Amino acid sequence: MSSDHSIETLTKAVLNNLENQHDWTQIKVHTQANLPRPIVYGLPPKRLYVHPDEQIALIKAQKDRDEPIHQTPELEWVLPLHLAEKWSPAQFAAVFDALDAVPPGGAAEAAGDTDGDNAAAYTQWKLWRNSKRGKRLLLATVQDDSTITYYIMHDGLVKPRQN
Repeated sequence: MSSDHSIETLTKAVLNNLENQHDWTQIKVHTQANLPRPIVYGLPPKRLYVHPDEQIALIKAQKDRDEPIHQTPELEWVLPLHLAEKWSPAQFAAVFDALDAVPPGGAAEAAGDTDGDNAAAYTQWKLWRNSKRGKRLLLATVQDDSTITYYIMHDGLVKPRQN
């Protein structure tokens, strides 16, 4: 990677883009010894991903309640990369192995997130959130013209979403 595409420069570009273009809050840089580079995490303004099984349960719950169910956003991991970098599946696996499913602080936020529902209703359509969710991250691919493209990446296989 050239000096123009240093990890620090990529991280700053992604932080700036998330905060100023996409209205993310609580953005932080996460470093730990077993990570190949710093990882960003933060809170998007709306929920980025709904598990396909949760999507079905939400539709049923909304029909039963005859009103929309508020989708509280969750903290998300973001991996800054440059388009010219070549990452192997083993490198991505190492990142997933080093990370928890939920960024720091996400599990504490989730503990109080019941939207006023009783416990049974809560567990029916929130089984795929927070600490129960599979590991995922947003791959932030920075290009030479400073365009940043985001892709959701999961650890392992994930059932396709219903359209």
